[in-house]
Amino acid sequence: MRVLVTGAFGNIGSSVVARLRGRGHQVRCFDVPSKANLRRARGATNVVWADIRDEDAVQRAVRDQDVVVHMAFVIPPQVAENPGTAREVNIGGTTAVLDAVARNGSRVLFASTLDVYGPTQHLEPPRRADDPVVATDDYSEHKIRCEELVRKSPGPWAVYRFADVPPPHARRPHPIMFEIPLDNRIELVHRDDAALAVANGIEADIWGRTWLIGGGPGCQVRYRDLLYRSMAPYKLGELPESAFSTEPYCTDWLDTEESQRVLRFQRHTFDEIMADVVACSRPALPTRLVLPLVRSLARRQILKLSPHLAGRPGRP
Repeated sequence: MRVLVTGAFGNIGSSVVARLRGRGHQVRCFDVPSKANLRRARGATNVVWADIRDEDAVQRAVRDQDVVVHMAFVIPPQVAENPGTAREVNIGGTTAVLDAVARNGSRVLFASTLDVYGPTQHLEPPRRADDPVVATDDYSEHKIRCEELVRKSPGPWAVYRFADVPPPHARRPHPIMFEIPLDNRIELVHRDDAALAVANGIEADIWGRTWLIGGGPGCQVRYRDLLYRSMAPYKLGELPESAFSTEPYCTDWLDTEESQRVLRFQRHTFDEIMADVVACSRPALPTRLVLPLVRSLARRQILKLSPHLAGRPGRP
């Protein structure tokens, strides 16, 4: 099968490409030539380097492809940092892809997110595919709008709403880490399992439906579990609860019973996911040697990112 993957060198995209090629599919990659993407693409073949907003480039890339796996999207926190560009890439780029798909007669699998459900911690879990959606920020609004565009497209389509997919490296500290309440329910899925769901999906009868792609009950945890396991290599200890928001945030557990029955993709537990993250984010030897000397400073610098501690007397 001939498959185009947009966002081919992103966190999930790179695993999707590897999995599809391992199955013998002819994979064409589409992505922007950033330094990180060029590094990840070393040795890759059949690559279209272009911006998803370039309609001519998208038309050329989609031509003669049986399936388009559309993953090119600006995600948080970059959406808030450049909202105009994010809208052009996310909604404009998806529109360009769907136009090309319609002209070529391809099928399209669109990568969406559990964020479309909005804050649901007050509801009994899990979330289901037919639960109502609500936009709470630009990112979720873009995903909801693109889902609507996909469903209105004339050819076969499928929507995958992914749970949190940790990258195989430590995430740089960012203020957004403090916007999720520590007790929020959150579900993870290993990026290789996410890729397996895509590979199995394009060979199955998934079309015309929305599918929830999470790791299953073994990957349903609280945000504090994810955060502190991710921070474990740096031995910074737990952060004060007052540093974290108590406002509702868009994470939850998913009902993946039917997705797992059809797609057979759940292979990794939460412990295995975090073991991979910790192994890839383990500091280099020079950093490990000096870390005990700067640990208190590093902890203070991270806490400075929290807007919830700013200006408080006695702030750590």
